[in-house]
Amino acid sequence: MNKHLHTLFIFIAVFFLTSSVFAQIPDDLILSLKSGNDKALAEYFNQNIELVVPGHDDVFSKSQAQQLIAKFFKEYPPENFSLIHQRDSGNEGAGYAIGSLETSKGNFRVVFLMKTSNGKAMIHQLRIEKQA
Repeated sequence: MNKHLHTLFIFIAVFFLTSSVFAQIPDDLILSLKSGNDKALAEYFNQNIELVVPGHDDVFSKSQAQQLIAKFFKEYPPENFSLIHQRDSGNEGAGYAIGSLETSKGNFRVVFLMKTSNGKAMIHQLRIEKQA
């Protein structure tokens, strides 16, 4: 019986350790989307980021992406952001999240792919697409 409990404990520990590699989307990141704070959001951008926003779909440098996000937030002022789903891909600290961004001019689906680099979650891909 002890052997089974030991095996169960190890299984549970491994499950929680691997699922916590990409455990939670940082609160600051969520707040930056709610408030339209492009500078705070850009703190999570990788040096190059695949960015999709209305009118733009390409790989941009961190500073270019921040400028495009600032322009987006100016054109579509955020009113709220809610996280719908997040998942650890189980692949080198990578994960993705899906959320809903409410703006004064309609709602957008937000999808981002994050990877942990030097202990910090970094956004490698960000898609903000108009919901029908």
